[in-house]
Order: sequence, then C-alpha cells, then structure tokens
Amino acid sequence: MLADRDYMRGDASEESRGSKPWSATILLIVLNVGVFLLQAIFYGYPPDFRQGPPLALQVGQLLHGYVWQLLTYQFLHGGLLHILLNCWGIFAFGRDVEQVLGKRTFFTLYFVSGAVGGLLQVLASLGWHGHFGGAVVGASAGLFGIIAAFAMVYPNRSLTLLLFFVLPVTLRAKTLLMVSGAIAIFGILFPGDQIAHAAHLGGMLAGMVFIRQMRHRLGYWPGEEPGPSRRPLFGFGPGKPSKPGGTPIMDVEEAGEDEYIAQEVDPILEKISAHGIQSLTARERKTLEEARKRMGRGGGR
Repeated sequence: MLADRDYMRGDASEESRGSKPWSATILLIVLNVGVFLLQAIFYGYPPDFRQGPPLALQVGQLLHGYVWQLLTYQFLHGGLLHILLNCWGIFAFGRDVEQVLGKRTFFTLYFVSGAVGGLLQVLASLGWHGHFGGAVVGASAGLFGIIAAFAMVYPNRSLTLLLFFVLPVTLRAKTLLMVSGAIAIFGILFPGDQIAHAAHLGGMLAGMVFIRQMRHRLGYWPGEEPGPSRRPLFGFGPGKPSKPGGTPIMDVEEAGEDEYIAQEVDPILEKISAHGIQSLTARERKTLEEARKRMGRGGGR
C-alpha cells in the first residue's frame, strides 16, 4: 500500500507533530558554531592548532595516518571573522542547493568538496612547503563546493555582493565562480596571504564534478524539468505519455492499485530516497498527489 511506504509514513508523522526537521544548511551552521565554541577550550583564542587534539589538517600528521583530519579540519576556524564569513556563505548559497539536491546529497557534496579541497592543499604543501606548510582549518573548501554547485544549477542567477563589505557588485553566478577560480589560482601561484587557496580551488572543482556526475546519472541538470533532449524518469511521445522504453504510462483511474503503485509510484519513491524530494519534477509530484487521492478514495489503505 502507498501509505505503508517509509516516505508516506514520515511525511504524515511530521505533519501530525506540527514540526519540521532542521535543514542540512542550518545543521552545518549550528555544528560549525558549536565546534567553534569548543575549540576555544582546547586551542584557546586566538587558537593555536599546534596544541590540543590533532584535528587541524597538517601535512606531516596526515602522511602519518591522521586521515580523519580531512573531515575534522572543516569544523575548525581561525577566528570570529573566519567562521562568520563561512557560515554566511553556507546560509546564502546552501539553501537553494539543498532544495535541489536533498539533505543527504547536499551533505555528501559539502563533505566531499571539503575533503578534496584538503587533499589539494596537501599536494600544494608537498610541492611548495615554504608557502603551504601550515595547519589548514575552515569550512571554506566545502563552501566553495556549494558555490560551484549553485553556479552549475543556476548559472544566470544574478547576485549582489558587497565588495570589501562596502561596494555593491552585481554579477551572475557563473561569473562569480569564474572569478573565484581565478582568485584561487592567483593565490596558489603567488602565495603569501595565509589563505588556503588550493583548498578553495579543490572545493570548486569537486562541486563542479559532483553536479556533472549527477547530470550524467539523472539525464538532466538537477533542478530543471527533463525535456525531450534529456533522459527523464518518465518520457513523452505522441499521444499518451510513455516511459523511455516506449511503454505508455498508466492512467491512475485505469490501473489496479497494486499494479499502479509498483510501476508508477515506487520508482518515484526510489528517486526520493536517492536524491531527495526536491529532485522530483512537476509531473512526478502530480503523480504522487494523484496516488494519494486514489488511496484516500480507497479508504486510506
């Protein structure tokens, strides 16, 4: 029965409680702020990451097997301004990206981007140890992965940013990504500002590859309706809509309940499980709504 699916039960339980779970974006901000408060206990303020637990990303320690630093360094920050800027960026760009990807995939994007950024920073440290040999901390690599994903999904979205916190500058998302990449490359070639530019660049590259892989897997860009030139979950042809293999899509009134759910609803629920409810197209949402109404007319089975 449709009502027995985990997705349907979870949705109903949340409505009955009258509460809404925290988004991944808010959870990341809360975690970063909480760890920032804890790090003052272990590292002091301003923090000295040479003391206390080995959680900051350091080349020598990573090469000795401290692989967890690729995760833990993402929650540490060098000061108040550092964490404020990162949390603002996560909030500003993360909400739209999470809406498209869903919570689970959004978390994967963020942490994979952070880890790839950390690895690229380590490679830079091995090549130019005099410039990149210090401890690396911050959520910036994961943030730049989110920004890259945002620019890939919404390339022409207009953004207004405050240059030097004073001068408003309006540019498109894809332009912001290109400018950010250019700044990161310049910072790698001409280091000296104590910013982990290689980590930023690694996060951007990871975010771009991540979204392209999703596009390859889905057959269309995340966040957009699958058109005729893309591989949709449900295709369209002349006359009655059909699936990619040419089988007509069942009509909700013509099919039996179990057959309709198995062939039309279950694939949508599987897509929700894999990519989040935000990945559904308008037609897929309509199919779910029609199925709900059908179950209601059947006595709520």
